[in-house]
Amino acid sequence: MTEKISSLQNPRVKQLVKLRDRRPRDEAGVFLVEGYREIRRALEKNVPIAELYFAPEWFLGENEPALIAQAQAAGAKAFELTKEAFAKVAYRERPDGLLAVAPQWKRALADLDAIAGRGFSPTLATEGVGHKARPTAPFLLVVEAIEKPGNLGTILRSADAAGCHAVIVCDPVTDIFNPNVVRASTGVLFSVPLVVEDSTRVLAWLRERGVRTVATTPAAEKIYSDTDLRGPLAIVMGSEQYGLSEFWLKNCDLPVRIPMAGQADSLNVAMATIITLFEAVRQRGK
Repeated sequence: MTEKISSLQNPRVKQLVKLRDRRPRDEAGVFLVEGYREIRRALEKNVPIAELYFAPEWFLGENEPALIAQAQAAGAKAFELTKEAFAKVAYRERPDGLLAVAPQWKRALADLDAIAGRGFSPTLATEGVGHKARPTAPFLLVVEAIEKPGNLGTILRSADAAGCHAVIVCDPVTDIFNPNVVRASTGVLFSVPLVVEDSTRVLAWLRERGVRTVATTPAAEKIYSDTDLRGPLAIVMGSEQYGLSEFWLKNCDLPVRIPMAGQADSLNVAMATIITLFEAVRQRGK
């Protein structure tokens, strides 16, 4: 049975508003997933949705009832909100009437082999990536101290599109469960194996597995497209304001740069990530 909520002072409404902030999220061990596409992808990846809030007056299509039924069948408690109550809890300016609460998770570096189901071995193996089967080796993305949730979400979306086996977030500044990360990733947060870890441990883990690190920096001499990006590879990207730390610049196997023809000396980190990842995709598809 679905409970209906109309009061803006309802305890559940108040709690949802609190969950916009990191501390209440971490204390409760949950986060918000807003939007039809994002919730659908969470369910597709068997993310255990604890609660689902919906407001029919905000629906944009005709598929929402089926999604609500799917979430309930998977164990979610459903709550119907009035248009006004949903507007208060929604993170988006123009909501689509669907908001879920899901448990946070934490993965370690040691989990990546099992999560990816490949075994990070330097040996090439034939496996399906996207819609094509092709020879591939470990293809990872490492990002350090990304500051803006929107950038991190876009980076996750790009890593998924490029077929990365995992994304490793080093020394995080922004919370991976920030609603803007979920939104900008369009729910890809649920499909790309994601680990948050200290840079020193990440580097040691990569070296133990024979994964070469290629770090992007404007100061590098070698251009990214002139670099061999095949084989076991981790592309390393730095923060928006400061770029990569001295730790990664000194310890990476090879620094590379994206050539800049104009006055700007750098690109937005999400854009730079997309450019570098898809050059690797181009090379690795040969």
